[in-house]
Amino acid sequence: MRDGMRRKGLITAAALLSGVLTLSACGGGGDDEPSDQGGESSEQSDADRAAEDADTSTAVISITPEDAADGVGINDDVQVSVEEGTLDEVVMTATESGSEVAGTISGDQTSWAPDAQLDRGTRYQLAVRASDGEGREAHQSTTFTTVSPENSFTGYFTPEDGETVGVGMPVSLNFDKPIENRAEIEAAVEINTSSGQEVVGHWFSDTRLDFRPEDYWRANSEVTVALGFDGVDAGADVIGWQDRSFSFTVGRAQVSTVDAESHQMEVVRDGEPLRTIPISAGSAENPTYNGIMVISEKLKETRMDGATVGFTDDDGEGEYDIPDVPHAMRLSTSGTFIHGNYWAANSVFGSSNTSHGCIGLADAQGADDPDKDGAWFFEESLRGDIVTVVNSPDREIQPDNGLNGWNMNWADWQAGSAL
Repeated sequence: MRDGMRRKGLITAAALLSGVLTLSACGGGGDDEPSDQGGESSEQSDADRAAEDADTSTAVISITPEDAADGVGINDDVQVSVEEGTLDEVVMTATESGSEVAGTISGDQTSWAPDAQLDRGTRYQLAVRASDGEGREAHQSTTFTTVSPENSFTGYFTPEDGETVGVGMPVSLNFDKPIENRAEIEAAVEINTSSGQEVVGHWFSDTRLDFRPEDYWRANSEVTVALGFDGVDAGADVIGWQDRSFSFTVGRAQVSTVDAESHQMEVVRDGEPLRTIPISAGSAENPTYNGIMVISEKLKETRMDGATVGFTDDDGEGEYDIPDVPHAMRLSTSGTFIHGNYWAANSVFGSSNTSHGCIGLADAQGADDPDKDGAWFFEESLRGDIVTVVNSPDREIQPDNGLNGWNMNWADWQAGSAL
């Protein structure tokens, strides 16, 4: 910009000087021949312009985003390119920390991009040096700020990338901010399956979106999920920043059916009975939910305190507090587990329901006896396996209580899609 202003100033000054000299010659007696002084000034002006042009690089640098931009995405929004030249050096730094951001210049030296995702809510500076075919340098810099955590949302997903899961595991997204533009966000999720099953989303709330097929996933299939949230407007001045994919494998098909009336659980794998296990379900005062439940968490040992799920005595103390419950697997957000039980008499299992709503299997304290039913079932189970409870006096579990959307028929599930 400054070089252009200098050239314009030189041209203007030369023109003015030439005009002054011409007027002096006309007033000096009407000589038709141009004066030597005027000719020399014009020639000098052309030489100056030529010198200026000779010193100016033809390389044209382009930087995205524009200088002073705010709310810049952290994945692919930062790009540097050059025309009529090559990139010599690109330096990108976080201005507050001074740390340099790694990036790569393309093989033909005409473009550059950061190597990794940037940080949110961070101010960056880019300084670029390029040169043309004559070695003349061009420089350009810009400063910008990435989207802040306050103005962006994060989608936390289940299952984990690379995990092998049971046939009942949905793709569940939980957002850290309410989503107003549900259709835009749902459309930014792409799910592909090796089984070819149709997968549909269902909004349980403005912060939770689950996906599943009409029937359980087909055993031994592969599922890939792409979250294209980067730059997508969620409404209320909130945009997405994630641009990533994850995949998981559906393992063998294991479905276990708990009959609360007969106090037995039948474990079926790939359509074949695997084992029948005596159990103790919820008591008449605290029955176990009926319905289809998905194992969402596996804990070799965990503490269970009744106060955390509303089971308290008159003094507000938990009705139970067991510090080392073995082989616990979560079935609901509200606290339903299927777990080992070492404190009850062996005669309880297969004959009576005594729990506060959980499903108990005979086990050993310390979770160290592999021959116990609780240990065997824990080792044979995956996150995403199905546990269905029947013949309990309680109501059916709500579809949003845990990963239990299978308790909703397909038409109602589809109706919950924003698309």
